[in-house]
Amino acid sequence: MDLEDTAEQAAYRQRVRSWLAQHASEAPVLRGEGALTDEAEVVRARRAWQGRLAEGGLAGVTWPKEYGGQGLGPVEQVIANQEIAAAGVPGVLDAIGVGMLGPTIIAHGTEQQKSRYLGPMLHGDEVWCQLFSEPAAGSDLAAVQTRAQQIDRGRWVLNGQKVWTTNAQFASFGLLLARTDPDVAKHKGLTMFILPMEAEGVTVRGLRQISGEAEFNEVFLDEVALDGELIVGGVGNGWATALTTLMFERATIGLGGEGLGYSATRFAAAVASVQGAGADPTVRQRLGVLCAELTAVRFMGYRTLTALQRGQIPGPEAGLAKVTLVNAATEAGELIADVIGPEALQRGSDWHHMICFLPGLRSAGGTEEILRNTVGERVLGLPPEPRLDKGMPFSELRQREGARA
Repeated sequence: MDLEDTAEQAAYRQRVRSWLAQHASEAPVLRGEGALTDEAEVVRARRAWQGRLAEGGLAGVTWPKEYGGQGLGPVEQVIANQEIAAAGVPGVLDAIGVGMLGPTIIAHGTEQQKSRYLGPMLHGDEVWCQLFSEPAAGSDLAAVQTRAQQIDRGRWVLNGQKVWTTNAQFASFGLLLARTDPDVAKHKGLTMFILPMEAEGVTVRGLRQISGEAEFNEVFLDEVALDGELIVGGVGNGWATALTTLMFERATIGLGGEGLGYSATRFAAAVASVQGAGADPTVRQRLGVLCAELTAVRFMGYRTLTALQRGQIPGPEAGLAKVTLVNAATEAGELIADVIGPEALQRGSDWHHMICFLPGLRSAGGTEEILRNTVGERVLGLPPEPRLDKGMPFSELRQREGARA
């Protein structure tokens, strides 16, 4: 694969760079002198900036033009992300919506849903969240227990709990996976819903992290009534719809390492900045291993870009990129803390947020154990692990678990 820009890509990169040079002064300041500190102000400023990025064609680059995107390929989206990072300005606030949920609605939603929700999502007018994980259904996502029961005139009532929901505290909508038929196998009885976060019966409660922030939330659903027109992908097709979201999520995490600041160059420069650290053979060994891993992730990302450029949905191998990226970045955080010392963990340092954020990222998009199983079975063709619940109605599984308890 030719890693240099083609003439068309070079011209596109220059257009992106020129737009950012003209408009960078409009971007909110999030670090250093004059940085915004109030969460509500940060959210308002970043939503407005996302709108400017969308107007400039730098958000939703791969989305079809009829839904506000540019109709370009994933390489152009990567170019835009690279130039945004190089300009030192924030990217889109709603990376979950634009990067994962929007593509899911484009792939599975009705034309009415696409027309209503995609434009406001892209411009930051309405932020979205992903309502998948539950207290008893994280790694085993198909075990979700949130129930959606149909009542008269095509309406549904939802009851249950979701957890680890990023941005739920200021989201307008969420994409929610619920069980609509407990009498079939657990993967078959699921349906995806669009949930208005201000609907009666929805309660959001923040989960405090080790950083002191509450980026994650738990969401409670008590007799929440929804219209049938809010179903995405059809009744009973929730698992296939959710897999689309998960594949985009894993690809977004795996491809987005440098955008998150997980760069081999950045980590090497940090080590080199400490006198004598680069001469320590143990430090050099640790740095070499994690830099090699991050380089491998970057080149695997190029393969994923090739697949996306051909119109394919990211496959299960994207999970391996996510595992490798998070493990390498976690090791980098530990190395930086060992080399720099306690100052690396102080609030406001260049490393505090990354080191505090990475434990949560381990679970995003699936735990390492689940992703390794998926890669082993679906990529390497290894024998699957025994599954006693395969083909068994979900209601019978719940009865058996209750009996054992």
